[in-house]
Amino acid sequence: MRLLLVSVGRTKAGPERDLTERYLNRAATAGRGLGFTSIEQREIEESRARRPQDRKREEAKAIRGLLGAAAGIIACDESGRNITSAEFAADLARSRDQGVPLLALVIGGPDGLDPDFLAEADPVLAFGAMTWPHQLARSMAAEQIYRAVTILAGHPYHRI
Repeated sequence: MRLLLVSVGRTKAGPERDLTERYLNRAATAGRGLGFTSIEQREIEESRARRPQDRKREEAKAIRGLLGAAAGIIACDESGRNITSAEFAADLARSRDQGVPLLALVIGGPDGLDPDFLAEADPVLAFGAMTWPHQLARSMAAEQIYRAVTILAGHPYHRI
């Protein structure tokens, strides 16, 4: 299964970008033996539409175009639920074991994700009740992907 971290907006060079790439590279290396054929990051341009709902709709269309119809979607949104790292790892394993060819963990732009796009996602997750900058949210998502892979591998990185 291919795993993508999809984000709206471009990441500037800096420590957050480096950290995100480091975790995704580590996850990709460790994940190959677990049935994750690739773990990558993709960025979608922010829409320039005037109204927030139009921006979200355009960004969702671009994300769908990137993913295709067969992709599974995990969305990050402030309305999502909080789960443990072990539950996240189980969600990834379940998608892999069900033969999902592509699973995307999606972080929206400054306005969030389109409600219709969120309705297609399963699950919708939050990184807690606080609001996080997109740069940090990407790094946190990448770390959780790496942590999930290490949980599935039985690696001691994740200690309960």
